[in-house]
Amino acid sequence: MNDIEVAIEAARRGAAVLLGYWERIGKEQADIKARNDWVSAADRESEAAIKSFLREQRPGDATLGEETGSSGASSNGRTWIIDPLDGTSNYLQHLPVWSVSIGLKSGDEIVAGVVYEPLRDIVFSAERGAGAWRDGARMSVSAQRTVEGSFLTTGFPFRAQQYVNVYCSIFRDVIMVAKGVRRPGSAALDLAYTAAGIFDGFFEMHLAAWDVAAGSLLVREAGGLITDFSGGDRWLERGNIIGAAPSVHADLLRIINRYVHEEELDHRNGRAPQSI
Repeated sequence: MNDIEVAIEAARRGAAVLLGYWERIGKEQADIKARNDWVSAADRESEAAIKSFLREQRPGDATLGEETGSSGASSNGRTWIIDPLDGTSNYLQHLPVWSVSIGLKSGDEIVAGVVYEPLRDIVFSAERGAGAWRDGARMSVSAQRTVEGSFLTTGFPFRAQQYVNVYCSIFRDVIMVAKGVRRPGSAALDLAYTAAGIFDGFFEMHLAAWDVAAGSLLVREAGGLITDFSGGDRWLERGNIIGAAPSVHADLLRIINRYVHEEELDHRNGRAPQSI
């Protein structure tokens, strides 16, 4: 198996666990990791299934998972970055918007990524330099040129509520000109749908590496831009991300920079970034 095939099979194994629990488990059976941040047996068992398969197929690689952190010592500079259930709150409320996300980081670059949407059995995949694909059909970001008239997606900064006022200022300016803004609740799917041209762009604050590792490569390989809130490359470590068609990206960056720049945003409510 090549890396993409490994990632797809790993995602399917994690998804099999999630589908087994789907609509049989709710927030009453989940634990709170932090305020408004939930985890359940479904998340944990999905991650275990994914990591077990990756250890079998790529024993020399390290892994970084949302639920169990880092494991394995990489002998080759490669790390699989895993979100075993992106959209846990949706999942526990039985809202059918959630996914499995697996990215492969080699050195300083994301080189492969898969976002799998189990309920619709859709695989979004990308390999560095080889394009982005939805079930075998090549993807391209939209041709939209401005935020005005665009169809955007975002996420609320529930992990960093000291920035709610800043976010609301940005959101107000965006919704005054955009055609529509949605908050589905799975950053990995937001990025996958942006890569597919469904959304024209995405922005969010204070995400973790596992939320964006795979999806960011999808957008880039589909012809879009991915940056932090100052147009730089610190989005993977710091979690503030803009992903969009090129002209929409430039427009979003200008709106965001009316209110905040990357240097003003501390990572994840003051917590140190995850080591990757």
